[in-house]
Amino acid sequence: MSSWEPGDAAERDAVCLRLARLLIACRLAEGPEQELRQTWAGAAEARTGPGAAAVSRALHGAYAERHRAGPERDWYRGRFPRFDDGTDPLELLGDWYHQGGDYRRAVERTLMAALRHDVAGSYGRLQRWNREPWPLVLLDDTHLPAGRRFVDLLLEHRAQRESPEREELVVVATRLGDAPWSDPGPVRRELADLTAASGWERVGTSPSAGLLTVPLTPLSRDDVLPLLAAGSAGAPLHPYLASALHTLTGGHPAATTTLCSAVRAATRAGRAVAPRDLLELDTEDGRPVGEALLERLLPDRRQRDRLTLLALARDSTAAEALATRLRLEGPEQLPANAVTDYLEQQHWQRLTPPGSPLVTDPLLRTLLVHEARRLSPGPDDSRGWQEIHRFLQNHHAQRGEEGEADALRHLLAAGGVETVVASLAEEFQSERDERGAEHWLRCLRYAATAPTPPARDWRDDRLRTALGAHDGRYAHLDDVERCVNRLVHALWYLSEPHTEPDAETCAAIEHELAYLSLRHPSWRVALGQAARRWPAAARDKRPFPIPGQ
Repeated sequence: MSSWEPGDAAERDAVCLRLARLLIACRLAEGPEQELRQTWAGAAEARTGPGAAAVSRALHGAYAERHRAGPERDWYRGRFPRFDDGTDPLELLGDWYHQGGDYRRAVERTLMAALRHDVAGSYGRLQRWNREPWPLVLLDDTHLPAGRRFVDLLLEHRAQRESPEREELVVVATRLGDAPWSDPGPVRRELADLTAASGWERVGTSPSAGLLTVPLTPLSRDDVLPLLAAGSAGAPLHPYLASALHTLTGGHPAATTTLCSAVRAATRAGRAVAPRDLLELDTEDGRPVGEALLERLLPDRRQRDRLTLLALARDSTAAEALATRLRLEGPEQLPANAVTDYLEQQHWQRLTPPGSPLVTDPLLRTLLVHEARRLSPGPDDSRGWQEIHRFLQNHHAQRGEEGEADALRHLLAAGGVETVVASLAEEFQSERDERGAEHWLRCLRYAATAPTPPARDWRDDRLRTALGAHDGRYAHLDDVERCVNRLVHALWYLSEPHTEPDAETCAAIEHELAYLSLRHPSWRVALGQAARRWPAAARDKRPFPIPGQ
């Protein structure tokens, strides 16, 4: 039920273009869609009186004349038997739809009945005898209002007593989040259970009794390698590429298939792709793959642009301070609240706690941080990578010991690795309280999760530094400082989702922590436990455990 206000040429063209595409798809019209749009716009404008309902009547009238809508009129008139024969039910539907309220609900239920009537009429006894597949309707994004309304109307109509017992329509509907029906009506199955048979049988008369709900599980690591290898022109792939891609995406289907497609395109062009290159690739149409993924995962450009900068902040308090610094303003509520509300509406997260990161999904956060790095205007710009992290470092430093870990992390992200190492080494050598080991390890672990600076401002020597290859550069440091320096670089390197936890780097973590445990009079037990447990966590890509927790 589409229309436009008279004089609104843009909306008129949009409505008639949708109508033209629908007619072409249903094989009720032929020719270029733009020409068909112009034809319909002219026909409707010639018949239009004042008001949106008049436009709707004009469209119905033009359609009825062109496609001999007599049988359809008779069917719709049967739904409204109390009106006289002079009433055109198609025009009546348009009028009622635009009145809203109970009128619109009656129209929506009538249109759903018409849909199922048309399906039943086109899929008759002959098709059933020949065992032809049932008609299939695919619906996407049914968590949105229009999708929810369509599914609700369909289920309500199927639950009516006069509804045919034999179902002749299969509807596959996807939605973000859990199924909205909490009563025992829906049949629930896991995706793996459907490989042979669904086991679905409608029991009961409630609308939800017609549902089979299936949660879509993430892709496994074993699913990724065939996607990478297919169509890669036989070029050898990096042996850790599939695992790195799976760790990066968490098995998210859209992100996995998009990145696999970008890898295949790169290998066909003769480029060798290493795990660290995954987010540096381009899509087949030449766009940065991270940008394309974010546009697909976060359709609202305004909120996406906000999140690209605010995702660098630790929590909503830091994000609000950053938004004020960057003068992010708008008609909505406070920027940090607006973006968390948006993420919750898009089912990326639920009820974001005030002290948690604005973006809790690891994949989404990685993409946003990478995009902020890619788009950083330069080291001296107020919206540049370094300036943002320096501001956030100062913000957390004002919180004292409570904000130390966050301040060190932002300092490392800005490229201040020497200052971070000096701070951790100084605390190691001066703190004698046994309880300080837990705080020190927590600061070390969290600081090492810092995102790396833009490539143009920084050279990545983390792995070689962690393994001692650059010890000559640090001859001015004492033994403890050099040990802390190697440890920071090792943990920072392994914090990347795409890095391979090779045995040599994991052994380096064990060696440095064991060395430090022997150099501290009261932290020996805590650091010794970390020396035993952190290498195993690194090999499994798990968070590093803090002794005592």
